[in-house]
Amino acid sequence: MDAVFSGLASGFAVALDPFNLFLVLAGCFAGTLIGALPGIGPINGVAILLPIAYGLGFKPESAIILLAGIYYGAEYGGRISSILLNVPGDAGAVMTTLDGNPMARNGEAGKALSLSAVASFIGGTFSVILMSFFGPALASYAITFSPSDYVALMVFAFASLASLVGSNPVKTLLAAVIGLMLASIGIDANTGVARFTFGIPDILAGIDFLVVVIGLFGMAELIHLVEQQAAGTLKTLKIDKSFVTMKDLAFVKWTILRGSIIGFFIGILPGTGASVASAVAYGTEKRAARDASRFGEGDMRGLAAPEAANNASAGGAMVPMLTLGIPGSGTTAILLGALLLFNVTPGPLMFSQRPEIAWGLIASMYIGNIALLIINLPLVGLFARMLTIPQQFLTPLIAVLAFVGVYSVVSNPHDLYMITALGVFGWFLRKLQFSLAPVILGFVLGGLFEDNLRRALSISAGDWTILVSSFNSIALYLMAFLVVVVPIALSRRRRRLDEAESPKAPA
Repeated sequence: MDAVFSGLASGFAVALDPFNLFLVLAGCFAGTLIGALPGIGPINGVAILLPIAYGLGFKPESAIILLAGIYYGAEYGGRISSILLNVPGDAGAVMTTLDGNPMARNGEAGKALSLSAVASFIGGTFSVILMSFFGPALASYAITFSPSDYVALMVFAFASLASLVGSNPVKTLLAAVIGLMLASIGIDANTGVARFTFGIPDILAGIDFLVVVIGLFGMAELIHLVEQQAAGTLKTLKIDKSFVTMKDLAFVKWTILRGSIIGFFIGILPGTGASVASAVAYGTEKRAARDASRFGEGDMRGLAAPEAANNASAGGAMVPMLTLGIPGSGTTAILLGALLLFNVTPGPLMFSQRPEIAWGLIASMYIGNIALLIINLPLVGLFARMLTIPQQFLTPLIAVLAFVGVYSVVSNPHDLYMITALGVFGWFLRKLQFSLAPVILGFVLGGLFEDNLRRALSISAGDWTILVSSFNSIALYLMAFLVVVVPIALSRRRRRLDEAESPKAPA
């Protein structure tokens, strides 16, 4: 414990250096702006600015502090477009749209933005505290997860989808299957066989996540707005001066705590990331709620849970990277590459050999979370005013953000046609009252599920019993079973009690 406090003291000495402090603030601010752009996300933001940090000749600790600031700043920023435009900034912000956007449409954009900022701050700070004191031990446990354990984790996540969103579990699972089908498009990495490409060379490498999320959310929302405008049913969104209150925070305090814990522990599992963490946190909170009828219609708990989880997972993903040299997410893989560029090898010895980098980064995350709260809360009113933009201007703005965002990252004109086609498909699903969030989660989790299933079967030479050969996998399968069965049993029990208590009609 003394080593932790002495390490933090030396880390704050590094992070509070005027130049490094400036980089923390600059990274957080730039990350917020990058995250607010639909589809760009922290991975692309860090990748774009990495050459700048390296080319300017920064010290290793300064460069990693700047890039980390962009990372968790983008996690904050992703909520802005999710809440205001119903277009998630990245995969981790998909769940934020479920209750965040309805809150904005109900005239509570200011409350939604400020609540998400506070939940993100608590989740991020909570994860940094756990990382400081328990990081190495937790990372050592995380690497005991085998491919078969990850398969069980994905099954648990898919089971959670059944009651995750919407009132129709069948439609929810069908939407997840659609996501799985989209994830399977492209050349099979193991066999080299092209799957569902229909002779189109541009999708041999698969469909980029950015294209799917912008198409299904951004373009579908655009078509929906145009349809309402043409029909004359478009309503002007009311904007009030709502702001999160202490009463609101007291109402969601346990929600934020649960989301932070779930986000951190899922974040330390290499390869999972904020999308899995926010989905599990949302599903857990919906089941824990006594009255879940308002989930999906603007419930504060449905916003606070994924926001706390996705920022906590960002801190959790740092744990295996710093302590074991194993990236916990796509963004930390880029941060790992940045350290290697500076001839720094992450791992257990980095805390003793390069403490200015390891502890300086951890200390900067404490400062960065505070900075993000200070930066974001005063701007809540300004962000909320975006909803007052007349629809005839807001509609082309969404279109420009969608097309520019996609083309700037993938640089393939074919993907512009793809987002248009997916937008029409997403609009059609909305007309059939399908939720689009399970489609995105099925797409994200589908690749992880297939990769780990193949690895597990390769290890066992095709023996399927490997999938139930460890305590971790058995526990996760049991949790998946309970997630599906318990709500059904409770619903039937509640129905029987209601029928028993209702007065019988006179003969």
